[in-house]
Amino acid sequence: MTYIVCGSPGSGKSTYARQLAAARHAALLDIDTVTERLVRLALVQAGHSPDDRDSGYFKRNFREAIYETLFDIARENLDFQDVVIAGPFTKEIKDPGWPEKLERILGSLVEVHYVQCAQELRRERLVRRGNARDLAKLNDWENHIQYYGDESPPVFEHVVVGGGVNPEGRACK
Repeated sequence: MTYIVCGSPGSGKSTYARQLAAARHAALLDIDTVTERLVRLALVQAGHSPDDRDSGYFKRNFREAIYETLFDIARENLDFQDVVIAGPFTKEIKDPGWPEKLERILGSLVEVHYVQCAQELRRERLVRRGNARDLAKLNDWENHIQYYGDESPPVFEHVVVGGGVNPEGRACK
């Protein structure tokens, strides 16, 4: 089984994903842990800020490769244990057929967990964690919020998790 944990930056995805992985005795693949060092290196080599996660350049050149890497590592582990993958997946949650596509890619059942959290709390969390990758979001908060739109949940069946983080969410359709 593959569990996808998605939501906006600062919503509590990583915290929840760790709890879910522990509860399910699953491998945890957090987008930042899996790709951060290589992404920083590649950005610097390309003459960009190592903390860029919001520019068109980053999204065009890194987004798909990052997600494909997560899925490749997940696929290699699914023969041995369940996997929890944590990442924003902002575009994917708008595709009604994404879970089925992902099941074909991974060769595994997929359950999507969506972590919701109020904008004000997400902003506080980004400030508190003090990560340089979040500076662009914080410095242009209104555009950051617009990028995520109304933060609508996935358009397919999923489990809703409050930003307070509880490994047993509630199912929604």
